[in-house]
Amino acid sequence: MCTAATYRTHSFYFGRTLDYEDSYGEEVTITPRAHPLRFRAGETLERHYAMIGMAHVADGYPLYYDAVNEKGLGMAGLNFVGNAVYQEPKPERDNVETFEFIPWILSRCATVEEARARLGRLNLTGGSFSAALPAARLHWIIADRDGAIVVESVKDGLHVYDNPAGVLANNPPFDAQMFNLNNYMALSPCQPQNRFSSRLNLELYSRGMGALGLPGDLSSQSRFVRAAFVRLNSVSGDSEEESVSQFFHILNSVDQQRGCCEVAPGVYEYTIYTSCCNADRGTYYYTTYDNHQISAVDLRRTDLDGADLIRYPLIAGEQIRFQN
Repeated sequence: MCTAATYRTHSFYFGRTLDYEDSYGEEVTITPRAHPLRFRAGETLERHYAMIGMAHVADGYPLYYDAVNEKGLGMAGLNFVGNAVYQEPKPERDNVETFEFIPWILSRCATVEEARARLGRLNLTGGSFSAALPAARLHWIIADRDGAIVVESVKDGLHVYDNPAGVLANNPPFDAQMFNLNNYMALSPCQPQNRFSSRLNLELYSRGMGALGLPGDLSSQSRFVRAAFVRLNSVSGDSEEESVSQFFHILNSVDQQRGCCEVAPGVYEYTIYTSCCNADRGTYYYTTYDNHQISAVDLRRTDLDGADLIRYPLIAGEQIRFQN
């Protein structure tokens, strides 16, 4: 499963964890402005916004898991198995396959509001990219420095939700995730007062007791609550280093350790990578399960007017810095 988050200091940051049992050879991938984007409904964009993100490139096509475009708009797809329902093509709508949804939005939209307007005509269809890559069951978060929305295609149609929590996990649907936060409204970063009874002399015995009850398990509903609490209460300096560090701490709060989530005998889901993109600058930072050192790729240090995809294999091995 996965968790996505937004964060803002001097810049706007967008990123996610990818939690799964297998890697598909994902790479940090830049799609420059002149790389032709061909969509299944027949449209081809010869020029568009450049974007950077994590993708599995298949037959020359960037299958993005998450990405940010040069205008500062970010988007990520997260598993939504059991709830995602896609539609048959409709002639009066913009028919978009799920695997091309991220580039379809980021190639032409500069803001959440522009994306929202596009979504008014959207019809998400469930065609496979190839026989080996069937359509994934997903929902999506789209965000910029001014706000975030969630897009879900379910049985009764397409839903677009405002996302004031600035996070997204997996099931249940987003409106149920937000309603569940009502159960945790008493949580606080401050130490609690005794409201149990004035007749009992109850005392604090530890720091952090204001967050007593914050869920710590790996379920998607618990990760949503934990990520929202940590994100909404996070405090950091405004420098790039402090902001990036704090963003990784936010998502590290929902890390999945190999061995704790068994999905088949001897097969475990774990956090394959964690990303953080400074959407204002176009700098994509990431860590992997076995490499906690932050690596970075700068969108603007490449030829944004080029035509060829630019790909950076992940630095996956642990980088240990000796001090003696």
